Amino acid sequence: MQKSGACVILDFLSADFTVASPHRKKRFDMSRQIIIVEDEEAIAQNYCDALRRQGYKVTHYRSRPEALEALRTRLPDLAIIDVGLGDDVEGGFELCRELRSRSAELPIIFLTARDSEFDVVSGLRLGADDYLTKDISQPHMLARITALFRRIDSLQKPLATEAEIVRGSLRINMDRMTAHWNDSAVDLTITELWIVHALSQHPGHVKNRQQLMDAANVVLDDNTITSHIKRIRKKFREHDDNFDCIQTAYGMGYRWLSDQGQ
Repeated sequence: MQKSGACVILDFLSADFTVASPHRKKRFDMSRQIIIVEDEEAIAQNYCDALRRQGYKVTHYRSRPEALEALRTRLPDLAIIDVGLGDDVEGGFELCRELRSRSAELPIIFLTARDSEFDVVSGLRLGADDYLTKDISQPHMLARITALFRRIDSLQKPLATEAEIVRGSLRINMDRMTAHWNDSAVDLTITELWIVHALSQHPGHVKNRQQLMDAANVVLDDNTITSHIKRIRKKFREHDDNFDCIQTAYGMGYRWLSDQGQ
């Protein structure tokens, strides 16, 4: 008999899975603090168990008010949020907005049954670093989380060259994880920062979607990359109405163009 979608999710989450790496002596950094905001108890506990088996410290919250109250004094290393939280049908979106207003760097992932393009784009526009649906396999989910933490670790390590990139009005400091336009701070998420860094390193050179994903150490589909680019443009235009440095090379990818300050 064919299993239901919910049973498949629970089966995946109940299985043990370790991301293979010849250089990894332990599964993950035991100090990582992850919160899961999910109103369905059975699914939430299976998420928690799966992540704890990988060495993460996990806390579960059932609602937006409960999560906000607990996070008033300290933010986690990663927030995994469902969109619909019981009767609060947009609660996850609201929670993402509130957490993002407190920290531009906090990694946020939506993990939800809502899979419409409108919801995906809405989640990314609110500042989420990734948007996953609940039919995702456990290995895939854990790989996305691992990739996100790997990018964070990379950002915290000094770069051998060009720790700071200046391209006309743009200034990116990868040691400090900051981006400025005309000396005004631009609040970019980790994914957005890596994308801008990859594009601005070599102005005029086209970066295809795969190269942008490689630069950000993340697996995203074409629509998600497009949504990130749109959000990046919008954030820069909040500081400069004439910002037009990210050009679409149709059928190829994107390139960074020199602005008048260069």
